[in-house]
Amino acid sequence: MTPSDQLTVPGQVMEAEIAEQPAVLARILRDGSAAIDAVAAVIAAREPRFVLLTARGTSDNAALYAKYLVEVLMGVPAGLTSPSTTTAYGARPDLRDVLVIAVSQSGGSPDIVESTAIARECGAITLAVTNNASSALASAAELHLAVLAGPELALPATKTYTAQLLTLYLLISQLADRRTPDVNRLPQLAEKVLADAQGMRELAMRYRFASHLVVTARGYAHATAREAALKIMETSYLSTHAFSGADLLHGPLVMVDTASPVIAIAPAGVGGSALAPVLERLQERGADLLVIGAPAYVVSGSVGFTLPTDVDETLSPILEILPLQRLAYEIAVTRGLDPDAPRALAKVTRTW
Repeated sequence: MTPSDQLTVPGQVMEAEIAEQPAVLARILRDGSAAIDAVAAVIAAREPRFVLLTARGTSDNAALYAKYLVEVLMGVPAGLTSPSTTTAYGARPDLRDVLVIAVSQSGGSPDIVESTAIARECGAITLAVTNNASSALASAAELHLAVLAGPELALPATKTYTAQLLTLYLLISQLADRRTPDVNRLPQLAEKVLADAQGMRELAMRYRFASHLVVTARGYAHATAREAALKIMETSYLSTHAFSGADLLHGPLVMVDTASPVIAIAPAGVGGSALAPVLERLQERGADLLVIGAPAYVVSGSVGFTLPTDVDETLSPILEILPLQRLAYEIAVTRGLDPDAPRALAKVTRTW
């Protein structure tokens, strides 16, 4: 082992990349908006009747967020694709007048590249959203947007995820002509949330010896629940299940008891209101409950982390995930693990 290896602190790269996110968000707003608006103009002129989103892993959670945005803001049906229907089964659907958005940090996932190329052959308007403008996916798609996150060295994706969220928000809100001015405050809000999240180490101790964990949310925050579960699993090897609050009540609730840790994401807005009855049921079952969200819902939990309430709900997922990334990092370190290099995990390609 070299002296530099001995000085390496477990998780220091992931921690640094978590801290970069306010600067990344500011960069997208400053340097990326013109390109995003130009792509939106090309898409709007072709009047897509349907939107399909293709992604894997963390990017799939960003795509789920985009699905909500498309259906709520644009009023256009949207769906998450199954790439194997075209790449493995040979399906060739009629995709004329359909917008296909392929989301990938690296732009190198072979099945996403292949399915995007096939979608283009089938008549789709294809857009790649990546952190690598020279990637195979960027070349396969007709249009490309770079998320401008910069090199991401830690294996768990953090800054590329929030960069994807903001890029997708700016695109879809422009297509819908419903962009909130709150978006310009995101870098400052993210800084505040991350500063507050320094206290996550104490909360992480609650999960040091946990064998399983449930994360739940509704609405736009459903994407956050899925991404938080993925981050905890890939950094701490802790079995973590993400459920929509509605789905949790349809069966899985029976596995929750006083020994079952649950993280609930309940921001201000429709999603938080819809989750309130789920919080009540979790309390009735005596769940070990952590609530991340608006103060009214945090009070109802046994412990909580308060999120800003003066931001449009469409933007909340960009802030919600920040304390959960920090929590995933702290759980891993608390359990004696290195979140920079989870075992048996590797990026598809370098993400820059």
